Amino acid sequence: MARLAPFARLPRPLRWAARVLTVILVLAVVAAGFATFTIRRSFPRLDGEIALAGLSAPVTVHRDRYGVPHIYADTTDDLFRAQGYVHAQDRFWEMDFRRKTTAGRLSELFGASTLDVDKVVRTLGWRRVAERELPLLAPETRRALDAYAAGVNAWLAQHEGAWDKSLEYAVLKLINGSYAPEPWTPVDSLAWLKAMAWDLRSNVASELERAIDASRLPADRVAQLFPGYPYDRNAVIVPGAPASGDGGKAATASVRAARPIAGNALEGAVRALRAVPGPLGGAETDRAGIGSNSWVVSGRHTATGRPLLANDPHLGPTLPSIWYQAGLHCRRAGPACPFDVVGYTFSGLPGVVIGHNARIAWGFTNLGPDVTDLYVERVKGDAYQVGGEWRPMEVRRERINVAGGKPVDLVVRSTRHGPIISEVLDDARSALRGAVGADEGGVGHALALRWTALDPGRTGDAIMLLNTARNWEDFRRAAERFESPAQNMIYADVDGNIGYQAPGRIPVRAKGDGRSPVPGWTGDSEWTGFIPFEKLPSVYNPPEGFIVTANNAVTAEDAGPFITADWAYGYRAQRITDRLKQAIARGRVTADTMADIQRDSANTFAPVLMPYLLKVPFPDGEFGTALREVASGWDFDQGRDSAGAAYYNAVWRHLLKRVFDDEIPEGARAGGGDRWFEVMRSLLTRPDDRFWDDVRTTGKMETRDDMLAAASRDAQDELRERLGDDPAEWRWGDLHTLTLTHQSLGTSGIAPIEWLFNHAPLRLAGGKDAVNATGWNSAEGYEVDHVPSMRMIVDLADLDASRWINLTGASGHAFHTNYTDQADLWADGRTIPMRHTERAVRADAVTTLTLTPR
Repeated sequence: MARLAPFARLPRPLRWAARVLTVILVLAVVAAGFATFTIRRSFPRLDGEIALAGLSAPVTVHRDRYGVPHIYADTTDDLFRAQGYVHAQDRFWEMDFRRKTTAGRLSELFGASTLDVDKVVRTLGWRRVAERELPLLAPETRRALDAYAAGVNAWLAQHEGAWDKSLEYAVLKLINGSYAPEPWTPVDSLAWLKAMAWDLRSNVASELERAIDASRLPADRVAQLFPGYPYDRNAVIVPGAPASGDGGKAATASVRAARPIAGNALEGAVRALRAVPGPLGGAETDRAGIGSNSWVVSGRHTATGRPLLANDPHLGPTLPSIWYQAGLHCRRAGPACPFDVVGYTFSGLPGVVIGHNARIAWGFTNLGPDVTDLYVERVKGDAYQVGGEWRPMEVRRERINVAGGKPVDLVVRSTRHGPIISEVLDDARSALRGAVGADEGGVGHALALRWTALDPGRTGDAIMLLNTARNWEDFRRAAERFESPAQNMIYADVDGNIGYQAPGRIPVRAKGDGRSPVPGWTGDSEWTGFIPFEKLPSVYNPPEGFIVTANNAVTAEDAGPFITADWAYGYRAQRITDRLKQAIARGRVTADTMADIQRDSANTFAPVLMPYLLKVPFPDGEFGTALREVASGWDFDQGRDSAGAAYYNAVWRHLLKRVFDDEIPEGARAGGGDRWFEVMRSLLTRPDDRFWDDVRTTGKMETRDDMLAAASRDAQDELRERLGDDPAEWRWGDLHTLTLTHQSLGTSGIAPIEWLFNHAPLRLAGGKDAVNATGWNSAEGYEVDHVPSMRMIVDLADLDASRWINLTGASGHAFHTNYTDQADLWADGRTIPMRHTERAVRADAVTTLTLTPR
């Protein structure tokens, strides 16, 4: 999420009062007697009976020691009504915050500090699209949404006071006493799918980066920064496709096409897009961090003779976690009530997003198709050029209510390609005017965003269909409706089958490849349709006996329809593939094998770079000897107690800064992920390449060895200052930390509030584009900004033997036992039981709540 400072821009008297009252509140809360009354007052009741209006029969909710609920009902309506109630018990603040985000109404909570977020979201119109989606959905999906909303609203009616809801509402009451949550609606649920699509929207950041780089560098040098996928070294998802690449030629051509419309000011457009919140967590500064791993192994290679499926989506860290674990069970599963599913849900949305039912299991990674294009429009007043004529724009006015201030009116203008985003923030507007030429005759320029998720779709149907699918055909019918965000979908069933399907609305372009912004007035680069579902890549029971997806290329570039040119570069996918082949060669794969691969923290580019670093002169004396021992003895594993990983990653960070910061503008700086692995791999073989030279120095032309030596010195200086003078005592986990931060109040800027809601830093293993993908941005520091947001291993031979873990915990209530009780387990790479059968659920249950008809 973009950084929120809820108190920062309130009017001065209110801001001062808020700080004073907040300190008073915290002092009161920490007093032992008052703490029990205030904080625990909003904790949900998990035992006994509660009346829930609208139920047709009692519903039972069993929870284990981690607070994970399994809900048992007689009808589908009762099941989803209870799910809405249970979500609200644990996570209503999160749900309310999410719907305010997706509606562009955060300023009603936090005042002017979130006004920019609201402006951009209103411009994109997430909620408006969700409103258009609702009538397109199947009747059973709409009924589930209605029942879910009724359950949420029943909880809301029982908890009218601020202290009754959660500690967040009590804090908010002090600065915004008039705020009261509105009833939940089905559109509130659907709008969250737009937020999910935004976070997984593919390559628009790369599109802008190419344009920014093209404003400073020749096309051939920009192409060096966007190398082609290494088909000769790294795996594709659908095996057997011909391994061929273009060597970056298409990228070079795309950059050349972009040069007439690219300028220095496009950096402002990057800043504009980064002002949009990342609803699934994390900063907008490095979109390449969004990834995921999933793989499935057939029973031919497992100890049980049945498939194993693993999944760990990589998203920004939030507190509470993005995910909410749950089981949804019809007591007598059948056509009238077909749900018997366990997995990860989104609070605010009915059903299970990732998980398994009694017959099949499924997982997701981001397919990353190119579903966004940026069009530079010629504009004059409220008209824009199409060919030789001027057409009126669609213009609408939005009013944003601001807590503690006056309402703000926003004018949103759209062309045939979509909303104009360059008018949201002044930097972007002025930037684009300079980017494509000065105004002549009243004609200016604006940037419009074309994005598939701004067209209403049926992803809500897909979730319901996945939950009740019983075989491969059912699974593919569900996938066909998973339109946005498009995901790599893996599959396994209890009969022993495995499969993969790429879904989504992926555009077909009349011209170009979507890699760079294009002129919107020519009509040359329009979308002519979408790839038919039957032509999207799919595989069922491949001869290899396993399928690996990790945001890598689905097929070779000349196999199948064009999906994108901006894949991840396959380092994680190849490492998983290698580990699986090794395990298969040694014997049968087990669930422990899958878990060990999920924890794999190896840096698979380090074996390429380290031989060059070991040739760099080390300092004389005891320090230099110790440093050489650390560097030469490193096994490329990035464990949190590894000294070698600390040294290597520090050198890597400083090397990227020294090599590229002198020529690449700030909006496109090196983030350190696997694209930069490929860029550096090529540069290392050319010691006199122009990128090695620091253009800021005069009278000297730096070479590869000069930069390696300088980066090593930088790293030594930094690590000695931060970690001490003994390299053997350096620890990667002392640099590579994660502070679990409350998504809204955790960045308030008021220390006592942040203490209430945030979790102490975790020392982590792993790194950027390791399988254990604890991502960090080398342009900013070593702190973790993307994580495996959960880990799941499904055993199709014995579903009760499946394992899972969440980043934080089930509860969204600060100080609750289940608020962060999974965090340390997650950091250690451990998991907890993922039960499915009622017998196993009852055996693990520590509380039982009965929801009764009123």
